Amino acid sequence: MIGTHDETVSVPAPDNVKGILHPDEQARHRSLARLSAGPEVGRFVEWYWSVRWDLTGRPPYYAEVLPFPCMNVTFERTESRTGGFVNGVCTTKYVRELSGVGETFGVRFRAGGFGAFTGLDVGAFRDAAVPLTEVLPEAEDLTDRVLAQTSDAQRRSIIEDFLIGRQAVADPNYRLVLRIVAAMEQDLELTRVDQVTDRFDIPIRTLQRMFRRYIGAGPKWVLRRYRLQDGADLLARGRTRDLAALATELGYFDQAHFSREFTAEVGMAPLEYAKNSLRSRNEVTSKVIPTRM
Repeated sequence: MIGTHDETVSVPAPDNVKGILHPDEQARHRSLARLSAGPEVGRFVEWYWSVRWDLTGRPPYYAEVLPFPCMNVTFERTESRTGGFVNGVCTTKYVRELSGVGETFGVRFRAGGFGAFTGLDVGAFRDAAVPLTEVLPEAEDLTDRVLAQTSDAQRRSIIEDFLIGRQAVADPNYRLVLRIVAAMEQDLELTRVDQVTDRFDIPIRTLQRMFRRYIGAGPKWVLRRYRLQDGADLLARGRTRDLAALATELGYFDQAHFSREFTAEVGMAPLEYAKNSLRSRNEVTSKVIPTRM
């Protein structure tokens, strides 16, 4: 059974929208809720999330996300597919078509958590979604039981009972991966892989093998993804006055380098993205606060 003696514990699910592109616009097309993981599974699971939408009579909406370096197990019921899926790390912008009526309930594992929990090399799942039973045959009836419930809390309870019933052992490499990834995410001064290897006294080859095994992507990509998410989040909240300073804060050589990478990943230039976000935010505000005559 899953133990709780490891150094990670469950934490409250965040209420920020980091990683979600065009967050205000996206919120007009679907609902988003998050639930904390219970203490017995918090060593591997970061939180749960659910998305629901009803676009009946409206055109499809394409929700865009810069995914985090972690894996998700999803239970989906939509007009195009229904089932349980193991979703590997997505190294490009993720685009999901929302049409008609649908819902997804997801289990977001910690970075490296799915690989540590299952013992699998998750590099094989990179940029792929695989039916859940192909990865965990013992989960044959789990999807039906989860989707049969109507509340997120009930769904979480069923999933946690399943996870708690599986064997999992202490893994010192996983604990190291957690510490390294946490530093990458939280320390804006970490912008190069050699800084990471120096801080944690680990050879570059060892770090690369560890990241492929537990995360499914290399350490350089993980660093860049976190900094791009930081940039997109700041731009969406109106940080546009000095893009050169922003690029420097995020560890880019110059503004041009940041702009090229941001445009390639997000699909529009930084200022265009910021303007689009401001326009969406103003549209939301105008519907909440009536205009005075």
